Amino acid sequence: MASPRFTLDQLRALVAVVDAGGYAKAADALRKSQSTVTYAVQQLQAQLGVEVFRIAGRKAVLTPTGESLVRRARFLLDEAMALEESARALSAGWEAEIRLAVEVIFPTRLLFAALDRFGRESPGTRIEIVESVLGHRTDALAGRHADLAIFGRVPAGFFGESLMRVRFVLAAHPDHPLHRLGRALRMRDLRPYRHLVVRESSTERPTATSLEATQRWTVSHMATSIDAACAGYGFAWLPEDRIRDALAAGALKPLPLAERGERFEELYLIFADREQAGPGVRRLAEILREDVAAACRRHAHGNRSGSNRGAARRIAG
Repeated sequence: MASPRFTLDQLRALVAVVDAGGYAKAADALRKSQSTVTYAVQQLQAQLGVEVFRIAGRKAVLTPTGESLVRRARFLLDEAMALEESARALSAGWEAEIRLAVEVIFPTRLLFAALDRFGRESPGTRIEIVESVLGHRTDALAGRHADLAIFGRVPAGFFGESLMRVRFVLAAHPDHPLHRLGRALRMRDLRPYRHLVVRESSTERPTATSLEATQRWTVSHMATSIDAACAGYGFAWLPEDRIRDALAAGALKPLPLAERGERFEELYLIFADREQAGPGVRRLAEILREDVAAACRRHAHGNRSGSNRGAARRIAG
């Protein structure tokens, strides 16, 4: 295998010169002598047979080749740092891969933020996400297909800790006939219209619904149910967080129920084996707890602020 004719130190010197705007400032940033930095860049040009800088007036600027070389140098330096961080994490016992089973009703913004935060701490650990729909999968935990799970129920034989409550809203397109009734709706008002239901992914129990509608579409994905409701094909119980944008855009509107106008689903954080969990699994669980708790505090504060603003408007009126 051929070896490169340059070193990371040479690439680092080149990038420092470009970022600092000169050899002297680059030397200060790298804590090296100016002659060392100058020699490193000169050697890089000689070994690669390229001209990195050209003189324009009294200033040295990058040549097109130099611009390309700097872009690639940044990439290689970032990769080298990532490799070093990954090796450090793995040497400390962090897992190479973590499998996380998640209910699709768990807010994706929280999931992605938590995974991104974890990735910055352990960039060498891969994450595999197994999504389930409104039904626990004991086989994912018992069969060790998942190291950590966020489920709406705690399977028999496992311990779970409450993570958060997800609010569901019965919603339909603003032009749906149910909105045109102009009054609070009873359950009997819903029965003649199409109910959109998401099939549970659990193999241990059939998909259940508390409403006996005349028409029903059962789909396998939450996104499909949301798209169908936005298009006016029916009504559905949907996680508020997943339809927040659709509600704000006017594509969906909550149905004015006379009773049971909202539902909640409790979500639990469950370890496949807490005692045998590695440091990465434990850290990911900690991040999920912290991020969810912070989001709940922000939501509660926002609700209080909104109530206070509303009270102020009423007093002012």
